[in-house]
Amino acid sequence: MSRIVVLSGSPRENGNTDRLVDAFVKGAGDRNTVEVISVHDSKVAPCKGCNACYFSDGNVCAQKDDMQIIYGKLCRADVLIIASPVYFYGLSAQLKAVIDRLHTPMRSRFAIRKLGLILVGAAELPEMFDSIITQYRLVLDFFHLDDAGDGSGLRSEGKRRSSRRRSGKSRAARAIDHIDMTSKDDWRNNIGL
Repeated sequence: MSRIVVLSGSPRENGNTDRLVDAFVKGAGDRNTVEVISVHDSKVAPCKGCNACYFSDGNVCAQKDDMQIIYGKLCRADVLIIASPVYFYGLSAQLKAVIDRLHTPMRSRFAIRKLGLILVGAAELPEMFDSIITQYRLVLDFFHLDDAGDGSGLRSEGKRRSSRRRSGKSRAARAIDHIDMTSKDDWRNNIGL
């Protein structure tokens, strides 16, 4: 059994990202403890780059916001799942603020050993996820984390799935339709939990 934290990066409540996260939680929650931290419920300011966390007692950040709560949850998690809509080839600004605040010596206390990624994009651009996938792989390598998989539409050999529209629906709408029909076992098997 793993302790999973999902950082859900959509500022829009009940949108496509939330729907994918809900489906993930239903599948992974049978055999794991899963907690969702959503940016639309959290107030996190961007990192100031002041490096106060390197010199303060306990590596505490100088900014007082919801990040203090998030740090505590990440210290207890085995698995971290990053979920985000794709905004101009990147993660949402709100989620990026949380991730940037992980640039702290406190991260050495995190128990995270596995990282996963869930992405949602409505455009039909075949390279839409590429820059995020590159960052994801760099983080895996740098922190020596196991890969729990990504929800980018890439197959394991790196080839893209077809981005052709079917029945006039966007990729996001097709993904939601697929998830509504996906069983809990499919989620567990796809992410290796």
